[in-house]
Amino acid sequence: METTNKQLLAAEDTALATSARIKYYDIVIDHGHGAVLTDVEGHQYLDLLASASSTNTGHTHPKIVQAIQHQAAKLIQYTPAYFANTSAAKLAPKLASLAPISGPVEISWGNSGSDANDAIIKFARAATGRQYVVSFTGAYHGSTYGSMSASAVSLNMTRKMGPLLPGMVKVPFPSPWLKEAGESEEHFVDRFFAAFKLPFETYLPADEVAVILVEPIQGDGGIAMMPPAFMTKIYQFAKAHGILFAIDEINQGLGRTGKWWSIQHFPGIEPDLMSVGKSLASGLPLSAVIGRRAVMEALGAPAHLFTTAGNPVTTAAALATLNVIEEEDLVARSARLGEEARQFFTAAQAKYDFIGDVRMYGLNGGIDIVDPQTGQPDPTATTKLIYRVFELGALIISLRGNILRFQPPLVITEDQLAQAFAIFTQAFDELAANKLALPAGADQIGWQAKN
Repeated sequence: METTNKQLLAAEDTALATSARIKYYDIVIDHGHGAVLTDVEGHQYLDLLASASSTNTGHTHPKIVQAIQHQAAKLIQYTPAYFANTSAAKLAPKLASLAPISGPVEISWGNSGSDANDAIIKFARAATGRQYVVSFTGAYHGSTYGSMSASAVSLNMTRKMGPLLPGMVKVPFPSPWLKEAGESEEHFVDRFFAAFKLPFETYLPADEVAVILVEPIQGDGGIAMMPPAFMTKIYQFAKAHGILFAIDEINQGLGRTGKWWSIQHFPGIEPDLMSVGKSLASGLPLSAVIGRRAVMEALGAPAHLFTTAGNPVTTAAALATLNVIEEEDLVARSARLGEEARQFFTAAQAKYDFIGDVRMYGLNGGIDIVDPQTGQPDPTATTKLIYRVFELGALIISLRGNILRFQPPLVITEDQLAQAFAIFTQAFDELAANKLALPAGADQIGWQAKN
């Protein structure tokens, strides 16, 4: 019987496609609780990734487990495509009431964040009668054909799969590392807004654009917030031209940024459509597109429904998840502990010359690792760091090759957070002393690996 990481992975490798997993560490996770994971060999790890921000409430939260068990004993599945179920019927108005959208709001269920972003494309085109969708470089909206066509974060998401969905236009995202030396924030914003407008001035009629789709804080693109002044400019542009404004809250929503929704960091911006997934049901497969009633009523059934979307068990888990976030005040907790994390990484930035920009929004951070001589991204040092952190007992991954992705569960304890900081400090010290080596197969680790 296969009982070790190596044995189980070898057995799995005979059947699992290469495209099905981004390679990082050779472990098989067996169980977890709170912010701690345990592999099949009994090794424990602090989870600093929260399953790609899909377990904001931590692993096996007792109230969520109880809700799942109770519902599973009553009814596991009957397709909501034909009949309502109790938990989904209760969840819909509660989730709608939490949306940062004024006026009547409606939702439509899905199974993943990817199909929720597909839904944004569907509803926006239907409501406006227009075809074009504008999104941003660095965006990750999902892996279905529609959401993948709106994404621009990895060449492996387009390589060998074209043509993608037509009518998709990408504009540059004003990532902080693209700011020129000595450039003022005002000039930076104006420069990128000029780049944003260029397609509209040359080949893209604004009156044929259905929607602008934005991650207010890009997740897989590097945990990078859109400059508020830039957000205001593109929002006003959309309103002036009858273009719907949509936000992707799949990675950054549900308390991750220290607010319920990342768009709430931008006063005065109110979306017409938004996509939610990942942590909505604490990692169970449930998503939703939420939008203004006038937009959502542009389509009739079965334009966006799925056999298992709004499943009784997943919606019961989501109800429990929302209750836990509220009862344990996890949004405020994320903001408070995120400030502790910001202070730690900012102090480390002052101490270690290989730490570049530090971006922290709640328990949600991107820490750039750079070459001290050039200031340019250093993927080699980054891979050494994340692997050493893994060896020391914590799970963290890299984004864009050189960015540490720091997204622990919002229930991580103060002691566990201090333990994580101690692990980082040891790894940083060892990198500074040139004591770290690349692991075997380093060229295959992370998002930038090629097939």
